Amino acid sequence: MAVSAAKAARESLREKGQFWTPPWVADAMVAYCLGGGARTLFDPAVGAGAFLVAAKSAGALGRSRLRLAGCEVDPSALDQARANGLTEADLRNVAIANFATADVGGPFDAIVANPPYVRHHRLNKAYKAKLRALSKRVLARPIDGRAGLHVYFLLRALDLLAPNGRLAFIVPADTVEGVFAPRLTEWIGGNFCIDAVVTFDRAATPFPGVDTNALILFISRRPPRRTLVWARCARSDDTLAEFVRSGFRARRGITTTSRALSEALRTGLSREPASIPNGPVLGDFAAVRRGIATGANDFFFLTKDAARKARLPGSLLLPAIGRTRDVSGDAITPATLRELDAKSRPTLLFSPAGRSRTLQTPAVRAYLRRGEHLGLPQRALIRTRNPWYKMEARSVPPFLFAYLGRRRARFIRNEAGVVPLTGFLCVYPHRTSPRELAHLWRILSDPRTVDNLRLVGKSYGAGAIKVEPRALERLPIPPTLARTPPPPHPNPPNPPHPPGS
Repeated sequence: MAVSAAKAARESLREKGQFWTPPWVADAMVAYCLGGGARTLFDPAVGAGAFLVAAKSAGALGRSRLRLAGCEVDPSALDQARANGLTEADLRNVAIANFATADVGGPFDAIVANPPYVRHHRLNKAYKAKLRALSKRVLARPIDGRAGLHVYFLLRALDLLAPNGRLAFIVPADTVEGVFAPRLTEWIGGNFCIDAVVTFDRAATPFPGVDTNALILFISRRPPRRTLVWARCARSDDTLAEFVRSGFRARRGITTTSRALSEALRTGLSREPASIPNGPVLGDFAAVRRGIATGANDFFFLTKDAARKARLPGSLLLPAIGRTRDVSGDAITPATLRELDAKSRPTLLFSPAGRSRTLQTPAVRAYLRRGEHLGLPQRALIRTRNPWYKMEARSVPPFLFAYLGRRRARFIRNEAGVVPLTGFLCVYPHRTSPRELAHLWRILSDPRTVDNLRLVGKSYGAGAIKVEPRALERLPIPPTLARTPPPPHPNPPNPPHPPGS
């Protein structure tokens, strides 16, 4: 597939949020849902019909009064379901409707889903308002607006689950660990029974080639229980279904742990059990923010040569870093930027916000027209900005955190005064004297601090780890490191620039 075609396919996939469920996963999820004697199996996002096919293949349709039902917003997806073996009779109770906002009936005694993974910035304002109203109705107050569509699907499905009913959802880890998660998981843990959570080794990921950390939630509408079964699946075969049918008993290829509900929710359902020590955390020393999301790196993140050819003035360009692999060590220096320039790597962020006079130059106007011709103002993130080319602002952070990469996660000294893109997090110390900066770098660079990242991060395998800004602020700091700062460092990190610089 040509590069442009591949990009278009990925963009379409992101808009629809469609990632098809493999049969070995669908079989296991359906086995749980029907294990309680359900009369209706409801799928809120039927798609290619993996779950309905699994029920049919298991002979479940031979049960008296078992009914298949569901919703799907994309009629063409049901063509794939038919190609996969579902008949018109199987699909007669599947409505072309949006589960999150349509009247779908219920309650249902078995709900199974791989909900659409659509991030919040791809949802228009009117739709987000409806989702906000849904969360307010169910939870008494709305959840954080950064929740993606998959979160609202889970919320509504649980609300429509009948007493003693069973639900199985396969979701990305951020569903229960994102900034919006505490309110949601508190409600789930207090009103439902989380029977089990299944996570996956990288070799057994349900979605090969998709950079996500999936887990399956097995939840029933029964009184909450103090413990849950937490499992790690290392095999992508029918072992998972056998494990579910056995009542979540360990078997070869699947390891299990009985966890206290309170500990599991506190630690994170995608993470192994851990005892997070009481004591100092990074948030005591610094605030953390994500890097800049441009919405179109090809347009806004430029090489020196591209900026020169476009004749963009230096006043609209900020030194920037985009990829973790562009920083090989624990510091970004002016020499680092020169090396990247020599390799024709982008090092400049086109950041025109607040400089109206410069925007009137012929070269800048021509460059903005190029962006409009490319359709950038209609892109999901960019269309939320006014004007569309207005760039997010970040003060220069003295420290960065490479939070998601194929090499070791680490903290980095920012000695080149760059602003980072979303491959990094910005670490802003509360105190910026040379002595305090040297002290904080001693903390950040210590192997014991770095090792504690496993307590707050989401593992993506192969050494990759993702830590959200609020989670990084909860990073435990060894008490011996947090004590009285040492004498001033002879070469302390540069202090941050003033806000808005």
